[in-house]
Order: sequence, then structure tokens, then C-alpha cells
Amino acid sequence: MQDNQLLDRTIREIGRALRSGQTSAVALVEAAIDRHARFGDRFQAYKLWREDAARAEARAADAVFANGGDLGPLQGVPVSIKDIFGVRGTPTFAGSPAKLPEMWEREGPVVGALRRQLCIIPGKTHTVEFAFGAVGTNAHWGAVRNPWDAANHRACGGSSAGAGVSLVEGSALVAIGSDTGGSVRIPASVTGTVGLKVGYGRWSLDGIVPLSASFDTPGPLARTVEDVVVAFGTIDPAIGDVEALYRRLAGSDLASVRLARSDDYFWLECSPGVVEAVDAALAELARAGARVARVEFPEAALANETNGRGAMLAVEGLAAMERNYPEKRATLDPDVGRRFETAQSVSAIQYFNSLLEIRGLAASAAGRLREAGILVTPTCAITPPTLAEVAAPNDYVKRNLLMSRNTRAANLLGLCAITLPVGLDRAGMPVGLQLVANHGEEERLLAAALACERALGTARQRLGTAPLCRA
Repeated sequence: MQDNQLLDRTIREIGRALRSGQTSAVALVEAAIDRHARFGDRFQAYKLWREDAARAEARAADAVFANGGDLGPLQGVPVSIKDIFGVRGTPTFAGSPAKLPEMWEREGPVVGALRRQLCIIPGKTHTVEFAFGAVGTNAHWGAVRNPWDAANHRACGGSSAGAGVSLVEGSALVAIGSDTGGSVRIPASVTGTVGLKVGYGRWSLDGIVPLSASFDTPGPLARTVEDVVVAFGTIDPAIGDVEALYRRLAGSDLASVRLARSDDYFWLECSPGVVEAVDAALAELARAGARVARVEFPEAALANETNGRGAMLAVEGLAAMERNYPEKRATLDPDVGRRFETAQSVSAIQYFNSLLEIRGLAASAAGRLREAGILVTPTCAITPPTLAEVAAPNDYVKRNLLMSRNTRAANLLGLCAITLPVGLDRAGMPVGLQLVANHGEEERLLAAALACERALGTARQRLGTAPLCRA
């Protein structure tokens, strides 16, 4: 099998090829570089492309293999990193027009866990400025193009804007992003990939440019749930044996999965084809043995209302900016700047009362999910907009809110969540199914997602190839 074709296999299959000598990390990286050479100018997924560094990292991984070393399943595997994470020797811009101080190049525990396995970092992917936006545009560096629309330049979701596209491009097999209101799950959903939001506090935020100290979470994207499990097991400090984790989670079947569908809020104002694709997938899962029940989940709407009154993400983001790089306020992307401005009219009492209300709603939501099982919703309610559809400020605000409406609740309520691709909407854009579980239940969530993927098929099997990636 050619190395270019090997890039389309799962990470566990690629790992077996690397360890058997069927291929090498150098060959794999050259194939990833070739993919980027073919598609990079069109998609613009990367802010910084590290071709020479990636080759050097691949040679180091191969040298360890040659000496009988095996540091983990991501050894020799290309992993893109969102440009809010510190990567040694590589500038961090966080979507701003000029690089941040050198302290933001320091690698934290998430990147450190990947480094210890000698993964390859081909580049840092574009982000909405300071990770504050769900559409995925950036006035300073342009908008990453969604590969699923050959006729129009559609947004690819934010704020981890380039993450999902780096996977579709084939230059990375895992993409590391962050999720404060959906910034892993939204770009995963609208690019036909898988994205995991871990519960707040499970993974360290050190070495990551902050938006919200109360709600930021790092998270991986990959092309299959199986690959996300590998990435999760690699990064998570509580997991020792990644393969044992996968085998344990893969042992669950759909008969053990309880899915709960709410009838309101998450399903309102959806673009044509979104609800239909998710409901069709749920019907397939039910026929395959999953139990699908109805549930009320009022905490989601109440949490979003509370956040709006307290402008919690804007307050915490503006505070982080004033503390770390106040000069950046003068050059903010206008769409991002207007969102931060909402923090100026919020009093300390409003913010604090909103935080207390959110904590109460989180406790209520946790109790509800203990009874109901795993909540299921459309991940992103609307078709990702074209650039023309978000050119006017009011249009941007409307679509930004709708793109993050279904994902934001999991952050505010302290839950973990994953999205997997289940279909195409009427515009031919990917639709994601979101699974939401209680805090600390990532393994249960991943087991359910694996069972769903086995029944529904992977993105490639279910959706085909993105139009702009076809030969």
C-alpha cells in the first residue's frame, strides 16, 4: 500500500504498519506534506506550516523505532495544533495580527503528552482571534475554506477553524483544538469529522492562551471515533495503556446505550436537512439496538440565557486580555471586538450572580442526565454560512449565536460531549450528531460513540469524500 493511501487508514492500522516496517514516519510525513502541497493554498488551514521541523521529528521517531523503542500509538503520527497552544520554537499568534510574547510558546501538559510519544507536528492551525467565535472567520488572516462546498467559500466553524480542515486535507491525523462554547465540536461537525470536549478540569490549561478560565477545555478532533479514543488515551494523564482502553470501550454494544432526545431548544431554527439527518441516524441506531427515549432538558436554554445576562465568556476573555496583553485590544478583529465590548456593560454583581445560577443549573442537569442517559442533539443547528452571509455585523452575530447554541450548553453546565458525522444537509454540508454526558464520564461517552460509529459507519463510509478533495 502506498504511504499516501495509508494516510486514509485509522491510527491503529497506521501504527501497525509503522511497527512492522511496512512504512516509516518519514514516508508518512512526506505523504502528509504532499497532501498539503495539493490542497493547502485552497483551504488555508494552517497559520504556520513546519515542514522542515516535521521532517526532523519524523527522523527522530524512526530512529526510536529502529532501536526497538515504542513510546505510544501517536509515535510518528502527524498531529496539527491550534494556534493558541504553545509549541516550542514556534510563534503563537492566537489569531491576532502580531505574535504574542515568547512565554506563550511554552508547551503545556497537552502538547507535552503528545511530544513524549514523538508525534509529528506539521503546523499550527488557524483560529478565530483569541478563540472567541463560532463561525471561523478572521479579519487578519482570512477564513479557512470548508472543503465540502466546491462552489462557495463557506466557513468551517470556529474557533478551532483550521483543525477539522487539516484532517480533511490529510496533512494531520489528529487535530488539537480548544472548546469554550463549542470550538472543537462545531468545526468537527461542519467538516464531517469527530470532535471531543472533555469535562472542565480534566485536562490542564497550562500552555494555552486563555479565553475563559471557567469554561475553557482542550480537545482532540480526528476522522473517526476510534482515532479520537487513541488521542484521548494518549493525552489523558489517568490512562496508562491506550490499546487496553480502546479494547475496553469497544466492548460496549448499542444495547447498553441509553440515548435521550429532547423535543425543544436544540431542534429549533435548524437549517433544512439538519434535523432530518440526525433523526434518520437516531432511527438507525434504534433499529440496531440502542434505546432512544424522550427527555426534557430545560437547563440548556436557561444556561444560555444566564450566560447572556452575565456575558460570562466576554467578561473572562476581556479580563485575560487586560492581564496578559492589553495592547491587543487596539487591533482586534471587529467581529471579535464587538463581542468583547459586551463585557463593558456587565457589573460585577451581574457576573457573579450569573456564575452562581450556572452552578445551580449544572447540578440540576447532572441529576437529569443520571436518570436519562446520554443526551442527543444536532451538533450545529445551521449550515455553515458563506462569507457573504456573515459580512454584515448583524448577520455575523445571528449566525455566530446559532452555530454555537447547541454546543455552548455543555460548557456552561460542565458536561462532556462528542460529535460524530451522520449525514449531509440540503446544502450538501456535513451534519453532526452530538452526544452529551455528565462530567467525568468521558470513557462512557466514548464507548457509546464507538458503538454508534460501528452501526452508522465512519464519515468516509457515510458521507463520502469532500468535493474539493476529489481528484
